Amino acid sequence: MSATSGDNIGAAGKQDVSASDAAKTLIMHGNRLDSRDLFSAEREIIIVHGEERYRLRLTSQNKLILTK
Repeated sequence: MSATSGDNIGAAGKQDVSASDAAKTLIMHGNRLDSRDLFSAEREIIIVHGEERYRLRLTSQNKLILTK
């Protein structure tokens, strides 16, 4: 996932997805998701919620920051 360099939005306005991004599998335990699984490759991910995009970042002090 290469979210740290941008959203990877192509000219058509759709998000470009590489083969490695498409193959990512996350395991949920009930309503829980381990953040280590989210940040295994990058320190920032993009969350799409409806029409909005949010950035979830892992800081150097191991805290989470969610920004719009």
